Amino acid sequence: MSPETEHLRQVLRVYAECQPHTIALWGDHLKLDYATLYAEVIDRQQRLREENVQVVALALDNGVDAMLWDLAILFEGPTCLTLPPFFSPSQRSHCLEQSQAELVIAEPEMEAELQVHGYQKQGAFWRRTFSGPKRIPEGTAKLTFTSGTTGTPKGVCLGAESILRVARELDQVSKPAHPQHHIALLPLAILLENLGCYAALYAGATLSLPSQKVLGIQGASGVDVPRLLGCLATRAPQSLILVPQLLLMLVNAAEQKAFNPHSLRFAAVGGARVTAELLQRAQRIGLAVYEGYGLSECASVVCLNRPGEHRPGSVGRPLPHVEIRLADDGEVLIKGSTLLGYLGDTPNADEWWPSGDLGEFDTEGFLYLKGRKKHQFVTSFGRNVNPEWVEAELTQRRHIAQAFVYGEAMPHNHALLWPHRPDCTDEQLAAAVAEANADLPDYAQVHYWSRLNQPFSPANGLLTANGRPRRDAIVERYRAQLTESAFSEEPAS
Repeated sequence: MSPETEHLRQVLRVYAECQPHTIALWGDHLKLDYATLYAEVIDRQQRLREENVQVVALALDNGVDAMLWDLAILFEGPTCLTLPPFFSPSQRSHCLEQSQAELVIAEPEMEAELQVHGYQKQGAFWRRTFSGPKRIPEGTAKLTFTSGTTGTPKGVCLGAESILRVARELDQVSKPAHPQHHIALLPLAILLENLGCYAALYAGATLSLPSQKVLGIQGASGVDVPRLLGCLATRAPQSLILVPQLLLMLVNAAEQKAFNPHSLRFAAVGGARVTAELLQRAQRIGLAVYEGYGLSECASVVCLNRPGEHRPGSVGRPLPHVEIRLADDGEVLIKGSTLLGYLGDTPNADEWWPSGDLGEFDTEGFLYLKGRKKHQFVTSFGRNVNPEWVEAELTQRRHIAQAFVYGEAMPHNHALLWPHRPDCTDEQLAAAVAEANADLPDYAQVHYWSRLNQPFSPANGLLTANGRPRRDAIVERYRAQLTESAFSEEPAS
């Protein structure tokens, strides 16, 4: 057990002895105090020890059970693979195969899917035997797959020292606000939320873990706003973690007097760019929101605004456990808490991690992000999408000759389409989009599309000489069409 892991275990043991009746976990129908939490985790550790496996996959909705298993796996020592609920079946299959997860703890709905992949039910667990060389670097505590810039997500391997150091820093930066009730809105499979939950336990706070169904959150981007607001009103949390789209929903609701923001003492927002206008609106309604920045390869959060050190528009100063410098081209380079390696690749030996983001510092050390080096965009729900992946799905359909997909900081992805034939109907284009969407996870699907009045070409400046789209030029020319539906309630067909 690493020193950081032992430290967290001791923290929980002290709370079990000194504040045994304080509610630690609050699920849909169950509350556990700190004394019971500690005893349950120890019991589950023993059950895992008897299984004697190296990789355990968690495919559970948020809840008491998911958190107890998460802690038990962390303390016992096997690698924990967390599967996001918004992954497609093919993505989940990829994650299980690549990780060689011998043990799966899953929701009942996954029974048929796991059987197809050769898993057999044994009590509370699904078991499968793998052969072949181990693909995971030694010391990997968490295996988190990125939301997938392509159809096959990359596995990021992180040590316990890295992830728990970040969780402790999150606890420390929120201490001035003294939040004593944290609610997990994002799936626990999202590393940022997972670490936020650890931070709440470091603080001895109550951790609310309502299921995504109770919260009204479906997949990567579907939200039943009245249900979400009802849950927040009932539980009255003092801290939470948001992606920009959820922040927008709360700000809209507060402006309409449908949500009271004043019970929140610390709301962290990250996962994608947040507009200055939205942050100003949040400030006007009295929402204590602090923007941050991180990436899975650096165990999530590396910068965060905080009480007393807040510059709206920036992502804050670097946390104490990391160093950040800028490359000659402005790329953000990060040192500290970096990954052990990608699953199946050689171990990471680089001291400085290239983030792929461009940034600049002000004179007080606050970091401002200026965009991404590559074509990948990040939706306002914090999901990474490589447009070339989606465009390939579209143009492989019989009716679509050219496709351009855009969704940077938007809740819905928008496609510009040019058909193979001029007599192609809008209905045929819609059917082709629907076919492509059927093969994509929901965060990468095309929610809106527009029919172009001319194709992209080198002559009009929208293609390179070798036929690649000039992305900046296309966005500039079609910005109004790409963004006009950004905050519409109903996707177009």
